[in-house]
Amino acid sequence: MEKISIIIPIFNEEENIDHLVYEVGSFFQKETRFTTEIIFVNDGSTDDSLSRLKKAHHHSYTYKIISFSRNFGSHAALRAGIQKAQGDYITFIYADLQDPLTLVIQLYNEMKNKAVDITWAFRNSTAATKWEKFFSSAYASLMRKYAVSNFPKKGFDVVMFSTKIKACLDQNVESNSSIFIQILNLGFKQANIIYDKNERLLGTSKWTISKKIKLFIDSFVAFSFAPIRLVSVIGIIFFLLGILWTGYIIIRTIIFNDLAMGWPALLSILMIGFGITNISLGIIAEYLWRTLDASRKRPVFVIDEIVGEVTQEKSVQEYLSISNK
Repeated sequence: MEKISIIIPIFNEEENIDHLVYEVGSFFQKETRFTTEIIFVNDGSTDDSLSRLKKAHHHSYTYKIISFSRNFGSHAALRAGIQKAQGDYITFIYADLQDPLTLVIQLYNEMKNKAVDITWAFRNSTAATKWEKFFSSAYASLMRKYAVSNFPKKGFDVVMFSTKIKACLDQNVESNSSIFIQILNLGFKQANIIYDKNERLLGTSKWTISKKIKLFIDSFVAFSFAPIRLVSVIGIIFFLLGILWTGYIIIRTIIFNDLAMGWPALLSILMIGFGITNISLGIIAEYLWRTLDASRKRPVFVIDEIVGEVTQEKSVQEYLSISNK
């Protein structure tokens, strides 16, 4: 029987843990076509998430709990889960359950029916705010135009892939990068399904504006040469404008001699010039910093502990014994 590994990153989700474990156990208790492995990755939570995960009554699936030494980010958590996954297919679900568990079945069916290595779950609708939708739409548009042409218009949070993809990801663990775009860029046979995202029932989203900005920068610097090309284009444009402006001043001075030179014009030119220079240097510095970071070969994540795997049969027996008390 095939096994599906489901990776669930956890960061300060203590309000959701009990509900999450109950829903996952209840859902996969009825599944007979495959066995389920759940890999909880505690991404340096500072609340009681890890303790609650350890005390929770897991059933109907095997599980591991991986705990980081500190917060490394959700993409690092997903990469750690992929490395430890033992399933024939691997997918992601999140602690808030905004992505319904039925997605796992839909993705699995699509993988089998289409005989592909990657299946995406594209968002049809979300419960996001107007600003969140604007950010997602702008991010997707820029990614399609300058980085990945097949990036979906409404984005994605969930994907299922085979062990072939796992092997590629394990061999190329990228820091400061998007694991989703890395998978999208691999070029293997892909399919997709459409789904509606649910509202968050408990807790608050940890997807802050600073994390969104970091993802935006990481995505472009890691997968596109557009920012560095922008530096060259800006330089060429200002060079041509400078030539035209110099020619205008010379001709105007020769014919009319009516141009008054003063510090306001000089100051404006200096401010614009230095501003463009600093922006350009900042973009170049992003690439240089990532090159330095990669050369150091520092770990993308550091695992503090792993709670040993519990067999499915044992978990079911424990659950039944607890339920009968």
